[in-house]
Amino acid sequence: MITVVLSVYKVASFPDGGGHFWVYLQYALGLRRLGCEVYWLEQLRPARDREREARTLSTFLERMKQLGFEGRTLLYTVDRERHGGAAVLRFIGCTRAHAETVLRRADLMLNFHYAIDPQLLACARRTALVDIDPGLLQFWISTGQLVVPSHDCYLTTGDTVGTAQARFPDCGLPWIHIRPPVCLDLWPFTYDAESEVFTTVSSWSSASWLKMDQGGQTVLVDNTKRVAFLDFLDLPRHTSQPLELALYLTDRDPDGQARRKQADADAADRARLERHGWCVRDSRDVAGSPESYRGYIQRSRGEFSAAKPSCMAFQNAWVSDRTVCYLASGKPAVVQDTGASSYLPDGEGLLRFTSLEEAVDALAQINGAYLRHCRTAREIAETHFDAPRVLETALNAALGLSPVAQPGIS
Repeated sequence: MITVVLSVYKVASFPDGGGHFWVYLQYALGLRRLGCEVYWLEQLRPARDREREARTLSTFLERMKQLGFEGRTLLYTVDRERHGGAAVLRFIGCTRAHAETVLRRADLMLNFHYAIDPQLLACARRTALVDIDPGLLQFWISTGQLVVPSHDCYLTTGDTVGTAQARFPDCGLPWIHIRPPVCLDLWPFTYDAESEVFTTVSSWSSASWLKMDQGGQTVLVDNTKRVAFLDFLDLPRHTSQPLELALYLTDRDPDGQARRKQADADAADRARLERHGWCVRDSRDVAGSPESYRGYIQRSRGEFSAAKPSCMAFQNAWVSDRTVCYLASGKPAVVQDTGASSYLPDGEGLLRFTSLEEAVDALAQINGAYLRHCRTAREIAETHFDAPRVLETALNAALGLSPVAQPGIS
């Protein structure tokens, strides 16, 4: 049996992020379906509110127990302040010796935490970095904004990473392409001709700025989904298709003056979207847990979503793990075109747009032959994103086995 340690990023401390949890669950549960023994490794960031931190941790551990990861969850904190800046790792619920034993006997650490402490990597026999921010990650590395420790293998979900089509450097690393996995049995085909609303789940105004050089000067470029969606603000006025955004907004329960300012800005954005015909929901209400996130997607007619400005600038030919969940559920997706892909279909089940006019036309096409597009959406997920097939490729590459060709390509 192959033992894999999954090093994830900011799941336990984000209890309202049902979709964020699913990003890593697809890997963890998909690896288990391949017969692997899987451990969950995660760094916790201390919270100012200790009572809230305790509730958050309790919620996370209960979810992990329900998912079968009790005793296989390694949580730790990094203490630097009291030791002259040197990193001291403190594990929660187990000893450091136990954690290191697990890491040393594991065949592989599959790492999503780009700035992981090198002490942990040093414990593992083999390490593979998984790039789920293609273009951005390479940009951060090449500009010195992020230092990524050395790994044995480098996996990416961006189809243009390391190719001549990329508008960003490969950082001199040998990238191997994989696809966002989805556990098809957990996301079954769910057809309902009466479903009315195209939806998506998204962050909104979370701090996401790119430090970019323009004419020899460093400027900050807003890389939020807010910017992306506001480019299509008028879309509801050009289609009869109901459109809904489940957004993580800060216009409730603000904490402190800075949060109040952002809350007021988010409230203004919500009102602006609604005036233009969008239905706006709070993502915490409809998709705050893994179960509610799945239910929200499966009750939808399909997905409409824009992509972050970085995806458009870098043309990374990326598809969201969220969109893959819609497709697996038999929900057609209308998403912004992030660049020429070697495998992504375009025209049935998954329609990619570059303009408001193309988005309007794509919605009309789907509604004109809805059942056909639903079936094709599921077929796309089965062909290109089936978790065991995707993760077998990842394991072969990470462990130095063969073949490593991506499944689903004829």
